[in-house]
Amino acid sequence: MKKVVSLLLALMLVLACVGCGTKNESAPAEDAAANEQTDEGTEAAEPEAGADEDAAQPEADAEDENAEPETDADTAADDVKSEGVMTYDEYVAAELDTEVVVETYVQAKQSWWEDKATVYSQDKDGGYFLYNMACSEEDYEKLTPGTKIKVTGYKSEWSGEVEIIDATFEIEEGNYVAEAQDVTALLGKDELIDHQNKFVTFKGMTVEASKDADGNDVAFLYNWDGSGQDGDDLYFNVSLDGSTYTFTVESYLCDNTTDVYNAVKGLNIGDQVDMEGFLYWYEGVNPHITSVTVK
Repeated sequence: MKKVVSLLLALMLVLACVGCGTKNESAPAEDAAANEQTDEGTEAAEPEAGADEDAAQPEADAEDENAEPETDADTAADDVKSEGVMTYDEYVAAELDTEVVVETYVQAKQSWWEDKATVYSQDKDGGYFLYNMACSEEDYEKLTPGTKIKVTGYKSEWSGEVEIIDATFEIEEGNYVAEAQDVTALLGKDELIDHQNKFVTFKGMTVEASKDADGNDVAFLYNWDGSGQDGDDLYFNVSLDGSTYTFTVESYLCDNTTDVYNAVKGLNIGDQVDMEGFLYWYEGVNPHITSVTVK
């Protein structure tokens, strides 16, 4: 009997030990699962910093795409004159036959001959006519529209046209091509001369008759008196509000192969026209026209 009781007690002790061992071995697995859930929760709650940057990037890119590009006009508006260079107002105020130094931008080349160039130029404030400026043929090719140059020469006047003569120049960094300024409303007014040598436009004008050498009414003349031939300057009359003005296609600036030269040759008396060109002056307003559009 004692043996049976002893065996029962021993068996119960073994079973108790086995139960304790099983419980202790399962604990690490439960802890690991709990830790894994905690780690996953942390990752979900705290996204990587790079995700915020990536999300913000499209918005920044959109802002960049919507930004207005810098234009040549903006460049000119911000243009600051170098030391010793005149502003346009200072140039206008300078006495005739005195030395002037300006920074300006080529708008059109009129001619080159024997290392001398004649050029229309302009900055944001006004226009300059550079007459017979010292220039090699190689440098003349570099004077494309918009090219910035520093010009040193003498202020002069010929029959009302203010110009810079005996000049030299150097090419600088920068570019600006002027838009044509509408000065139609200034025709016949004293203020028009303030825009001398600028690139301008005239709108809604009427072609009037000119008299050729035989006294016939014609829409244009070769030379001012009709004495020329194809390839010479073209002169034609246009009117606005009852006043008539003489405009010119300068053959050195726009020769007989250009659209404007042939457009003027095709004009009829009474045509309504819009025009662009440079506000040249000769005994009064005498624009050098570079474009004519019949309305």
